[in-house]
Formats: sequence, C-alpha cells, structure tokens
Amino acid sequence: MKQGLTLLKYNTLLIMLLVSNGITAQEWKFIKERDGIKIYTRNDENSEVKSFKGVADFQTTMEKMSRLIGRVESFEWWDEDVSEIKVLDYKEEEYIKYYVVYDVPWPLTDRDLCVKALITNDPLTGKRMVRATALEGAVPEKADKVRIKNYWQQWTMEPLGNGLVHVVLEGSVDPAGHIPTWIVNMVITDTPLNIMTKARNVVEK
Repeated sequence: MKQGLTLLKYNTLLIMLLVSNGITAQEWKFIKERDGIKIYTRNDENSEVKSFKGVADFQTTMEKMSRLIGRVESFEWWDEDVSEIKVLDYKEEEYIKYYVVYDVPWPLTDRDLCVKALITNDPLTGKRMVRATALEGAVPEKADKVRIKNYWQQWTMEPLGNGLVHVVLEGSVDPAGHIPTWIVNMVITDTPLNIMTKARNVVEK
C-alpha cells in the first residue's frame, strides 16, 4: 500500500513537472502535403507563434544527409534571402555556432540571428539529430537589423533501409519587430516546405 502511494506521488510530481515546463503542447495538426512532404503546425503554450513540422522520406543515404545537415560547408543551399553567414565556432560532429543575416524586403528591416546547433548521432539506430537554438551575446546587436531571439529548429534523420531516409524538420521562429503574429502564423507552413524541398533536391541528385 505504501509502495503504491509512493508511486502515485511520483507520477503526480512528474505530471506537474511536465506541465510546468511546457511539454504538454498541443498535438500537431496536419495542414497540407506537397510532393510527399507533409506539413503540420501546433500552438505552443509559451509563444503566440506556431511551431511547424515537416515530414518526408528522402530517396538518399544517411551519408549524404549527414554531409548536408550539421556541416559548416553545407550552407550554400540555404534560402536565397540569406545575405550573410559566418561560422563562429565549430567542432565536427558536436556543434556549430554561426551568425546569419536575412535580407528582408523593404519597408521591413533586415533580421539577424546567432545560433548554436548541437549534433547527436545514435550508433545503434543510425539516427542523427541537429538541434539549433538562439545563441545570446555571440555577436553584438546592430542598429540597422532586428535580432531574432525566439528561435529553435531540429532536424531528425533516420535510415529506413532500401535507400530511404526518414526526415523530420521541426521548429519555430518569431521574426520580432513589428510583424503581426497572425501574418507569421499564416505563412509559417512555407518554411519547412521550402527548406525540405531544397534539401531533398540536393541529396537526391
């Protein structure tokens, strides 16, 4: 009986911790699918900006995916709106710290962002994860740019066999400044769709 009460208290405490840390975010809602890439969004408790998720199977190898995602030499395929990328620090297969500038159409102000991406590889399953979050203080803020501070993005890649790799891209970015949240949420599904389409075009060549 005492053991059962202890277990109940433990489970109750665990649930309270999960809730307090915002892990009980809403479930993903399917939005659309294009060319085999499924797009989802969800509302998060700690942000008015929705999170996004893209899911697809690429006809490629983990070797090609690993060369593309989480390597400093693989920035050239990024969005054409990126006007500058500078690697600040790099330790192969462990982390990348970098600074990026986005060229935003007038009359809006250009955005910049400092990032630290952590890389993990599971030797048993072959799964690779690259999780990027905003890095504070790495580069001083500039008067002619709006600094993005609320940002995270995660790639998860796992081999399926038969020349397929299961790819998931999740993330959220608040562009800051004077852009209404409803506009950000309206176009948020374009982000994973565009990025994953470009990544697939590179690794499936």
